Amino acid sequence: MSGLRGEAAIVGITELPAQRKQTRPELFTLDQYALLAKLVLEDAGLPPAVVDGLVTHGVQESEMFAPATLSEYLGLPVNFAERVDLGGASSAGMVWRAAAAVELGICDAVLAVVPGSFILPRSRRRPPADPGWYGASSNKFGSPQAEFEIPYGNVGQNAPYAQIAQRYAAEFGYDPRATAKIAADQRTNACAHPGAVFHGRPITIDDVLASPMIADPLRKLEIVMRVQGGAGVLVVNADLARRARNRAVWIKGFGEHLAFKTPTYARDLVRTPIAQAADRAFAMAGLARSDVDLASIYDCYTITVLMSLEDAGFCPKGTGMRWVMDRDLTFRGDFPLNTAGGQLSFGQAGMAGGMHHVVDGARQIMGRGGDAQVTGCDTAFVTGNGGIMSEQVALLLQGD
Repeated sequence: MSGLRGEAAIVGITELPAQRKQTRPELFTLDQYALLAKLVLEDAGLPPAVVDGLVTHGVQESEMFAPATLSEYLGLPVNFAERVDLGGASSAGMVWRAAAAVELGICDAVLAVVPGSFILPRSRRRPPADPGWYGASSNKFGSPQAEFEIPYGNVGQNAPYAQIAQRYAAEFGYDPRATAKIAADQRTNACAHPGAVFHGRPITIDDVLASPMIADPLRKLEIVMRVQGGAGVLVVNADLARRARNRAVWIKGFGEHLAFKTPTYARDLVRTPIAQAADRAFAMAGLARSDVDLASIYDCYTITVLMSLEDAGFCPKGTGMRWVMDRDLTFRGDFPLNTAGGQLSFGQAGMAGGMHHVVDGARQIMGRGGDAQVTGCDTAFVTGNGGIMSEQVALLLQGD
C-alpha cells in the first residue's frame, strides 16, 4: 500500500516534568516553544540550522498565521509548516505529517513541539473572547452540539465518556476492577519515572474503586490529571539521523480516521475510529500486533484505553476486561502499557498530553526509560485521541 517508507526518524525528544503548581516564571506560548525547541535540539545533538520544517497545534499569541509566527520568533525559516487541529490526536498527527514531509524531500528536519498548560498571562486590556453559550467557546448557536447537547448539560468530557462506558457495559458487561487495574498498573509505571506528577505515590485496584464517583461508572482515579509541562520531538531524514547522538526511531507506519465531532453523531459509541487508523498503520509498516513491544495508548480515561486496545486489534471486541485482568501492564510485564504513567499518572499537560505518548514510545526504543526501561524494546504502537473518541491517529515506531 502507499504510505511512509520508514525513512524519517525521531532523533530528539524532550518532556518537561509534570507539575501541579506554577513553580516556574510564567511564559508566553512562544517562550514555551523556544524552550522546548532548545531542549529537543540539544537532546538530538544537532544545531538549530538543520531545522527547515515546523508543525504546530497553534500559538496563543496569534490566532492566524501560527506557523509563520513561530518561525519568525524562533528565527527558523522553513520550507514546510503546518498547523494540526485534531484535539488530543494532534501530536501523533503532527509526527506523521513531519515524516511525510521529510520523505518527500520537502525538508530535512521538522520540529514538532507542544507547550503545556502553564501558559499565558492574561491581558486585562484584551480580555478573552466571548466563551459562548454555557462556556463552550466553539459551540455557537446553530451548531448541532449547541442545539442537541449543550441545553441538556452534556458538556465537557466526563459525561460523554461515561456515556461511552455505560453503552459498553450494556453491550458487553463491565468489570470495574479491570478498568481500575489499568489505572493502578500505570501508576506503578509512574512511580518508576521521576518526571511523573504521581512519582512515588502508588495505588491499588481497591484505591481506585474507593475514589469518588465522578460520572458513573468513571471514578476520580480513572480520569486524567491536568498538569503543567510540555513535550516535543525532532523528525529528520536518514542523513541527519546518522549524525544525531541518539538511536534513531523510525516512523514506519501511520493511520488517521475521523468521522464525527460529538457523540450524538457517532454511528456506534463503542466501535471507534482507532480501528481503521490502526489497521492502516500496521499494514503500512508491514508489522503484526505480536511485533509490538510497547503500547503507548492515549488515556484520558480508563475506558479510552480499554476500547483502544480492543479496536486496535490487540484483543477481540468485548473481551478487553478479561484481557486486561490476565496481563501485567507495567514496564516489567508481558504487555508494557504507558510506561511513564500515561496521562492518568504522569499527567496531561494540556495539548502536550498527546505528545507524551510519542515521547514515551521513542524514549523506550532509544533505551532511555531509566528504571522503567522495557527490556528489548524495538517497536512501539502509539495512539492519539481527540474529542470524544472521534479523531484517532495511530503510529508505529521502530528502532534501527
